[in-house]
Amino acid sequence: MKRLTKSLAASLLIGTAFFSAGPALADTYIVAVGAASNSLQGRSAQKFAEELQSKLGAAHTVDFYADGQLGDEKELMQKLRLGTVQFTLISSIMTNVAPEFALFDMPFLVKDRAHLKAINADIVMTDLAPLAEDQGLHVLSTWENGFRQITNNARPINTPADLDGLKIRTPSSEWRVAMFKEWGANPTPMSFSEVFVALQTGTMDGQENPLTNIVGANFQEVQKYLSLTGHVYSPTYLTTGSDTWSGLPDEVKAAVSDTATDVQNWSLAEGETADNELVDKVRAAGVEVNEADKAAFVAASAPVYAAFAAQVPGGAELVSRAQALAD
Repeated sequence: MKRLTKSLAASLLIGTAFFSAGPALADTYIVAVGAASNSLQGRSAQKFAEELQSKLGAAHTVDFYADGQLGDEKELMQKLRLGTVQFTLISSIMTNVAPEFALFDMPFLVKDRAHLKAINADIVMTDLAPLAEDQGLHVLSTWENGFRQITNNARPINTPADLDGLKIRTPSSEWRVAMFKEWGANPTPMSFSEVFVALQTGTMDGQENPLTNIVGANFQEVQKYLSLTGHVYSPTYLTTGSDTWSGLPDEVKAAVSDTATDVQNWSLAEGETADNELVDKVRAAGVEVNEADKAAFVAASAPVYAAFAAQVPGGAELVSRAQALAD
């Protein structure tokens, strides 16, 4: 919802017309993320805000906030429903909105970013987005969060057995928790903003995130090992409130949609570049890097797929459809 509606702005202008012929009041849209400003999520959201501002022009104001200034993902999701924030990025906790979004928590499901775009077009926007709409959220596009890797302070992670007993921070996703339990770890959901201190103090042994988030939050400063597992590709969803979206003027909707498409392409390209560059940055910080045995992790993940098929309505079909889009 806009901070000042056009009808209210018009009333204020009429009421002050006799005293001043000042400029028209601008409509304001807030773009906020819980992620670090220098992470890919933060930079993608900022690019969206800047490009949307450029498209809308001086008649509107687009304000941008990162680093959890207006709350974490859970808090921002509620602010979308209330209309006090207009746009945010929601990642793993979208499974709390509808369990079908946990499709992206299935290990090793997404082959590459072209595959992600196909899943976005043929499954997210057609099947999953309407489920979010029922919960007061309007999904606009699927962007890059990235292929997730594991860091920790105990040992290199080559196979699931190496995770045995380790305290691993995860997002608030029941399927991510279930996955790491299946692999033998002791997973603990925690807000992203709390992770650095938890790793620094030893409250958590490790965590799992895309490289862009790992480096964006400087986890390489408080972790000894980076294990390249690529166990999950987690997207982030550009989302607004359903009421906000229905109340936007058509020209603003068009500008938002066009900008969302542009930034999707940009964010996916940035993620691919980061995968090729950030490992060296982490290694340069003194972190030991290893390639995990992905075949061992794939084999250990079969129970997660079986549980998803059994517990999520249409889960087996969603997985089958997503896998068929890989080529």
